Amino acid sequence: MALKTPAKEMKDLEPLQAIVKLHMDTMDELRVEDSVREEIEYLLGELQQLLSAISIMQELTPRMRANLVSYGERMSTRIFASFLRTQGLEAKQCDAAAIGFACTDEDYEAGEVLPETYPALKRALTRQAGERGYIPIITGFLAKGKSTGAICTLGRGGSDLSATVVGAALQLSEVQVWKDVDGVLSADPRRIPGAIPVPFLTYEEATELAYFGAQVLHPHAMRPAMDSAGALSVRVKNSYNITAPGTLITQTRAASELYVLTSIVVKEDITILDIESTRMLGQYGFLARVFAVLNNHKLSVDMMATSEVSVSVTLDPVKFWDRELEDEELQALSEDLSQYARLNVKKGFTILSLIGQSAEDSSTTLHRAFHALDQAGVNVVMVSKGASKVNVSLVVDGEATDSALEALHEEFFSGRPFCGYEAKPCTADFDSN
Repeated sequence: MALKTPAKEMKDLEPLQAIVKLHMDTMDELRVEDSVREEIEYLLGELQQLLSAISIMQELTPRMRANLVSYGERMSTRIFASFLRTQGLEAKQCDAAAIGFACTDEDYEAGEVLPETYPALKRALTRQAGERGYIPIITGFLAKGKSTGAICTLGRGGSDLSATVVGAALQLSEVQVWKDVDGVLSADPRRIPGAIPVPFLTYEEATELAYFGAQVLHPHAMRPAMDSAGALSVRVKNSYNITAPGTLITQTRAASELYVLTSIVVKEDITILDIESTRMLGQYGFLARVFAVLNNHKLSVDMMATSEVSVSVTLDPVKFWDRELEDEELQALSEDLSQYARLNVKKGFTILSLIGQSAEDSSTTLHRAFHALDQAGVNVVMVSKGASKVNVSLVVDGEATDSALEALHEEFFSGRPFCGYEAKPCTADFDSN
């Protein structure tokens, strides 16, 4: 909207007025300190100036966007720190860039945390002799670009990543990430009301869950914990149910004697590409040529199944083209492959990923899964069991998603205790956000 609003009228822009009112009302309600109120008013003025610059330049670059989205975090942390101080707690607001968060800035909206961040954070956040202790309130998902010094964001999952980076830098044993769910669940509770919390996960299981659709923790946020050689654990807790134990994610865990799996994840709206070439029979280089074409079209593959003369792949819907251009792009892909292969496109499928350490025993997992799906009348069109030892993925028709998920959950999670926890259906309100 800023691009379409004259700079002289920016102060009257309705979304900006709503932001100003929200922060002013919040400060009034929490009775923040006068000095902090002045800081917030200054930052709100800066925000208006940035929007005016966007209007004048008629340009919104990635660097501008990163700066623009930083204001909410920079203001909210100042307000919260001030509120804690009014309650008698020693608290200090810390801008991530000021305490040492450094990242690459080739992409201002997806910076990668640099190694020098860790010692810098340790120096900044370690209490010195004679120094009074305080609670640091740190801006999440933000860092300073190494080459430009500009504000950058850390991409998807950036706030969780900020937390685990701080935990690793300070050599903590546990970082808690507070969400709106009782930790990781055995399935999406909006589809399976009887989904149960999973008390323990390994890093590898958590990464597979996140990649294949679970929204609790982003894979990037697990990297500092994984690099800590098991020293750092991550616990996912529920802000609306603070007594729930949550899910503890560690390098290793004891195998469950009761459940083969830990969770079932659904990824919908999948497109399958069947690529066949009898001309390549017995010749090397078929897969290399196929993936070179996919790379040229910037396509990300989720699953793959191969034979001597064909390969089937599923496309990640998050990294797929703009849906309005899908048919045109598929036609271009077909033309590029036509020199040595025939392309058949099938849409509207769903990946069901069965995650758990026991997925390594894929024969048992697949036997039970196929039996359950057969009883439910669901046909499996593709199977993948790759290098990961904790994931078996099945592709079914999209219209069978709910019946397939219900059948699999009933098969693998029948209400018995999970690692000593009583299996109780999740009761959290998932429609509030």
